[in-house]
Amino acid sequence: MSPRLPTVLAAGAWLKNAACLFEDGRAVWSPMHGDLGDPQACVALDRSLDTLLAQAISPVAAIAHDLHPDFFSTQRAVALADRLGVPAIGVQHHHAHIAAVMAEHGLTEPVIGLALDGVGLGTDGVAWGGELLWVAPGDWRRLGHLWPLRLAGGDVAAREPWRMAAAAMQTLGRGADIETRYTATVGAQAARTVARMLDTGLNSPPTTSTGRWFDAAAGALGVSVRQSHEAEAAIALESAAKRWFAAHGEPTLDSVVEVAGDSMLDLRPLLARLLDWPDGEDRCDEAAAWFHLMLADGLAQWAIAAAQDTQVDTVCLGGGCFMNALLTRRVTLRLQRRGLRVLRPQATSCGDAGLALGQAWAVAQQIHLAPGVLTESLSCV
Repeated sequence: MSPRLPTVLAAGAWLKNAACLFEDGRAVWSPMHGDLGDPQACVALDRSLDTLLAQAISPVAAIAHDLHPDFFSTQRAVALADRLGVPAIGVQHHHAHIAAVMAEHGLTEPVIGLALDGVGLGTDGVAWGGELLWVAPGDWRRLGHLWPLRLAGGDVAAREPWRMAAAAMQTLGRGADIETRYTATVGAQAARTVARMLDTGLNSPPTTSTGRWFDAAAGALGVSVRQSHEAEAAIALESAAKRWFAAHGEPTLDSVVEVAGDSMLDLRPLLARLLDWPDGEDRCDEAAAWFHLMLADGLAQWAIAAAQDTQVDTVCLGGGCFMNALLTRRVTLRLQRRGLRVLRPQATSCGDAGLALGQAWAVAQQIHLAPGVLTESLSCV
């Protein structure tokens, strides 16, 4: 019989927040609270943490939370831990995504994790979101990440895909063309300002986010200039690709698409092609389909190489970008064709709604395996 893991209460993510009590290897979930930018969601999280704590049969050994110190969920976790006299332990966002898959499937062996989403604070203080990880119970390390793009204007760039396309142009050495390309779309002043921000790095922090690469692709093709809700551009891009595949069929796995990558997967050539995609009927649909194929095959080859290097035979897929059915299916098939076991969440969301399970499981494993060396966070090795 496997040793019993300690009981851990996790406060969850900022977006799509839900809390989770992990006890005796079983997850007990709170209701979904929504985004913690809403005061009512914060009130609901507070109530849920107290309710889950009251439901625990055995004493809670720790409170798990995200690494971001400014999140309401982090602050409440720290306050609750202090009240109980137990440690509050931060878990890096993408580690938690992969840990959630491992917890659901009862894994005890190391895995390679592809964690792809919009954003999560990294251990280096940078906004991560396109991560290749090695994860084992009580341990993890970052093996690689996507080529970073700059967020011109910070968070506003996540709402305006044209800014991400401009960031791709800048990293391709084509920053001088930003104003010409986007003046008609967003106005000369906005285009000029963003070009200058990207050139100087002013208020333009880097991110490795897969979601922002989807935005860049959508902005390059004109599929989306501004988005009113999360993942709107990525969903539009997937819909365009589906239209193309419905009309023309999806290529087989017989040919292997090569995208350069070792510790850093370089997606710049994909954006270079999209920026110069020829005009014509179904232009956006064909380009969107091509982007999905190239991205999926590149990610799969990246994970295959990591699995070979680490002698691991399981790949876990986590993060909100795996809500994209086209991407998920092709990555999965490509990995399976190389004899790898591929796992993703089934009972919980692959996005932030399922993150608390990964937080709780990761901390429970750390306490179980190294009870005498608890720290404030599960740092990347």
